[in-house]
Amino acid sequence: MGSMDMIRFGVDLGGTKTEIVALDGDGREILRRRRPTPRGDYRAIVAGIAALVGEAEHALARTGSVGVGIPGTISPATGLVKNANTTELIGHALDKDIAAATGRQVRLANDADCFALSEAVDGAGRGARSVFGVIIGTGVGGGLVFEGRLIGGPNSIAGEWGHNPLPWPRDDERPGPRCYCGREGCVETFLSGPAFARDHARHAGGSQAAAEIAAAAAAGDAAAQASVERYAERLARALATVINIFDPDVVVLGGGMSRVEALYTRVPALWGGAVFSDSVATRLLPPVHGDSSGVRGAAWLWPP
Repeated sequence: MGSMDMIRFGVDLGGTKTEIVALDGDGREILRRRRPTPRGDYRAIVAGIAALVGEAEHALARTGSVGVGIPGTISPATGLVKNANTTELIGHALDKDIAAATGRQVRLANDADCFALSEAVDGAGRGARSVFGVIIGTGVGGGLVFEGRLIGGPNSIAGEWGHNPLPWPRDDERPGPRCYCGREGCVETFLSGPAFARDHARHAGGSQAAAEIAAAAAAGDAAAQASVERYAERLARALATVINIFDPDVVVLGGGMSRVEALYTRVPALWGGAVFSDSVATRLLPPVHGDSSGVRGAAWLWPP
């Protein structure tokens, strides 16, 4: 069977919508559908995913591999979902249940891992040996890809830089905001979209959302520009620790804060002082597939 005959189905299970995409052997999108995610009903979520796969296969008159991205991960200790903000998934063997409902093997990964894989395979990191895919949105997550494969790990937490402490904190950054994980000063409490908005409100007042602040900064508002600069400097410090450990060729940003264009010039200008090297060749890039990266990465869980 040639690559043109291979179909990969990717499913992105979100809190409000579930989306399916079909990619042909060359990574071209040949089908995309979405439907609302059932709220508070685990069995309905599983049945909905199985129905989407069945409808897609019927529409294409083809079968294919199935990968699913979820807002959480499967615990290696229990085989059950953990760390999911779609809480009805927690404590269930989601991969096994979807496999039973669809009658086939299913690969499942965290949505940040799917983002990283998508951008590494045929996105901003295409052709690079190593890619760190970053989510900076309502939360902060990440995924590591090396030679086109996700790096997993015995704890299923590879790339979870959002729950390390913000490095080299200044006095006004200690102990840092409280995080839902139970600690204070996590990277996520400084670099998520809501954290950016809270930081701006603390310094400038008001109650603007992250996108409004970024737009004001781009339009020349001095207070908003100062907030973006504080954010960029913190992002530079936090990414420097990742570069020191993983030394990726490319860092790709995703999530709502990835749309702040100033970050792509300011962060590389700032991170050199914190990276343990005389120069930094790592590239910081915006995503190619944007909001589609999660569903495309789920499809790529079955590698070429």
